[in-house]
Amino acid sequence: MNDEKPPSSQPQQKGLIDRIGQFLSGEPKDQDDLLGMLKDAQEKHLLDAEALSMIEGVLHFSEMRVRDVMLPRVQMHVVSKDLSLDAVFPLALEYGHSRFPVIEDDRSKVVGVLLAKDLLAYALDNKNQTVADIMRAVSVVPESKRLNVLLKEFRTERNHMAIVVDEYGMTAGLITIEDVLEQIVGEIEDEHDGLEEEYVQKASDKRYTVKALMPIDEFNEYFSADLQDDEHDTVGGFVVHQLGYMPKKGDKLEHGQFRFEVMHADDRRLFLLKLKLIEKA
Repeated sequence: MNDEKPPSSQPQQKGLIDRIGQFLSGEPKDQDDLLGMLKDAQEKHLLDAEALSMIEGVLHFSEMRVRDVMLPRVQMHVVSKDLSLDAVFPLALEYGHSRFPVIEDDRSKVVGVLLAKDLLAYALDNKNQTVADIMRAVSVVPESKRLNVLLKEFRTERNHMAIVVDEYGMTAGLITIEDVLEQIVGEIEDEHDGLEEEYVQKASDKRYTVKALMPIDEFNEYFSADLQDDEHDTVGGFVVHQLGYMPKKGDKLEHGQFRFEVMHADDRRLFLLKLKLIEKA
C-alpha cells in the first residue's frame, strides 16, 4: 500500500472577511481610525466602494437622530380631516403616496394618517364621508430620537411612517422607514421617483424652498440666473462646492442675489434649501 500523501492542492483563496480581518489586525483606536483602515482596504481592492459606503452608513447610523433626516413639515403633502373622500381621490392620484398625514387646523397639528389603500373601499360609493371617518392613528416621535431606536420601533410595531414633533409638541416634519434605511443602503427609488417633480416651492416673491437635487440649468432658467459650476450639476452640489465643506442645518451661503440656507442635510448630502432673494447695493 502506498502511504504517500497525494500532492497538496493549492491553498484556497482567503475569503473577504479573512482578508479584511488580517488587514485590520492593527486594532483601530477609534471610529475615524477604523474608517481610515476600511478606506485603505477599499483602495487595495479588499472591499468594493458600495460595501464601504454601507459600512460608513452603519457606523454613523447610531449617532444620527430623527431631526437629521426627517422631511420638514413645509414639504409634507397633507389632507384635512374634514375633507370629503371625493376631494381626496385627485390628491392621492396626483402625489402617489401610500400615506398622508391628516391635519386638523394647520400643518403643526397632525391628528391621524390616511392610507391610500383605505380609499379603495370607497372608490365607487360612500365618497361623501370625510377623511376623519377612515383615518388611522398616527405614530409620533421626538426630533431627538436616535435612528437605530426608531428603526427597531418601526419593525416591532410594523409601522412605516411617523410624525416628528419638536420640544413644544408641534409637528416638525415626518419620517418614513425608507428615510431611515437610506442612511445605510443609500437612496431607494420607488415607482414615483422617476416622475417629474417640482424642485421649487414659492413662499413669497422673495422666499422659496429649493430641493438640493434641482439641476443648475433648471435653477438658472427658473430664476433667470447664471450659476456656474463645472464640477456639479445640482444646486446642492453648487452650495457644497462654494462653501468648501459639507454644511449642516442652518449654514448659509450668499452668492450674488441669492442667500441659501440649509434646511435638511446629513453628513453625506444636502436635501432641502431655503432661498431668499436679496438686493445688492
